[in-house]
Amino acid sequence: MARVTQVTERSLPLLPAKARPSVLATCFLRGAIAAGLGLGALAVLVMVLWISSPYPDSGPGGALRTAASLWLLAHGAQLVRPETLTGAPAPVGLVPLLLVALPGWLAHRAARDVLMPDEDEDYEDEPAGPLPSGWAVFGAVTCGYLVIAAATVLYAAAGPLPAEPLGAALRLPLTVALATAAGVWTAHGRPLGPLPERVPARVRDALLDVRTSAAARAAGAAVAVLLGGGALLAGAGLAWHIGIAEDAFLRLAEDWSGRLAVLLLALALVPNAAVWGAAYGLGPGFAVGTGAVAGPLGVTGTPALPHFPLLAAVPAGEHGSWWNWAAAGVPIAAGLVLARFTARAAVAEGWGR
Repeated sequence: MARVTQVTERSLPLLPAKARPSVLATCFLRGAIAAGLGLGALAVLVMVLWISSPYPDSGPGGALRTAASLWLLAHGAQLVRPETLTGAPAPVGLVPLLLVALPGWLAHRAARDVLMPDEDEDYEDEPAGPLPSGWAVFGAVTCGYLVIAAATVLYAAAGPLPAEPLGAALRLPLTVALATAAGVWTAHGRPLGPLPERVPARVRDALLDVRTSAAARAAGAAVAVLLGGGALLAGAGLAWHIGIAEDAFLRLAEDWSGRLAVLLLALALVPNAAVWGAAYGLGPGFAVGTGAVAGPLGVTGTPALPHFPLLAAVPAGEHGSWWNWAAAGVPIAAGLVLARFTARAAVAEGWGR
């Protein structure tokens, strides 16, 4: 039989699927490479900032361990800052949501590309055997990724921002599993069914019902409008306090490398700001330190916020004003979109007949 080779977009060879151990080993390798690519990208960025800094705080080993900690933070792991003014370790639990996109995309691609060969391949003679099952690809890619993640947790433990072991053991595998499962689902055409037989019949009927699908689409559109409105609120607050934001930006760092690092961190936190703005518009508000909440009615408690440009958008004052109450337009717009999608689906499907 002529040799058949499948090549993915990353030019990683995939052996014939008939050799099941070889295929699973290749999937395992794909997961490890995906983890290494994300870790390497952050390491390069951190090393560039470290090299360009006129006053680096630590050697290259400390910079690499910081990059490893940031990579773990992107997976939801909680970091611990042992050196503080009070002497007590302080947690670093705020995950920049934009930072999550890189490892999530790489894990997604690693699983997807196994089950989606290139369309431009030239096959000789007969094609290879059937591709491995989705569960096999999911398990192998996830395990390969987690091996690199476990080594990274151990490596970062000696750095300035070690990961909290229990949190990393719980959150990191969950993040990787979700991204890998999404890749397998995408490779199969994002099907909505059929569900496995072990799922109760009533649950299968409810999840595959046309009304459930319409409700999911309407809810997705409403959430998109809500987050977009939250981003608009955050941008308006930042523009309103642009002087405070500029002062914080200039004071945090005096050299260009430090200011670039501050700018990159602010960009990574933009999705977080959209979520905060959405919570503000909904009414409950968001926490601004221990025992303080910012909402349309004003700020309760004493905020304990660092001097950071993006946080200049946090509203101040004890009483709500017309500008604060104008934020209520965001959930109203989301509700209108939800009603429109629901009504359109009801008319199209003829519900109630």
